[in-house]
Amino acid sequence: MPYRQHVYNNTTLSVVARTVGDPAALEGTLRRLSHERSPDIPVMFHDPGRRRFRKHGRTPFPHSALGIFAGLAVSLAMAGIYGVMAYAVRQRASEIGIRMALDASSGSVLRLMLLQGLVLASIGLALGLTAAVGVTRLLTSMLFQVKPNDPSIYLGVVVLVGTVALAPCYVPARRAAAVDPAETKRAE
Repeated sequence: MPYRQHVYNNTTLSVVARTVGDPAALEGTLRRLSHERSPDIPVMFHDPGRRRFRKHGRTPFPHSALGIFAGLAVSLAMAGIYGVMAYAVRQRASEIGIRMALDASSGSVLRLMLLQGLVLASIGLALGLTAAVGVTRLLTSMLFQVKPNDPSIYLGVVVLVGTVALAPCYVPARRAAAVDPAETKRAE
């Protein structure tokens, strides 16, 4: 790019070089070549990885904030799933009571309610994965050292979301399995 077309303030110029080995080993060569070409231009080198950890001494704040917000999002998702499943159990209390009165085991009621939660989670996963595959085409230019459709990432997401969906479904399903048929009939 010509110097005058530089996007910042026409007083700085950046050159980005990717190295296989240690970037510090390339610094002397780049400094010498730059000085041979234009001896009056000052040269400064930055190694993004080295500078970041030297400056902060640990994981930078944006990464910590990203982790905190991701944890908060997972917690909110679990609370939402728990609320929906608790409501579904409450709405189906009389049906579950009748099933228990007709000699359904508590294990079969537990499986029924867990299956209902997992079916809803599977539908959400299918829609989310379809959208993610479609959006990766837009994000390909922003990904570095990651394949856009990496199967291990998608597998990890399926396992994480399945676990996050199953955990809050268990408590209402366990409550449904402990329903007393006589209590549900008296409540009506």
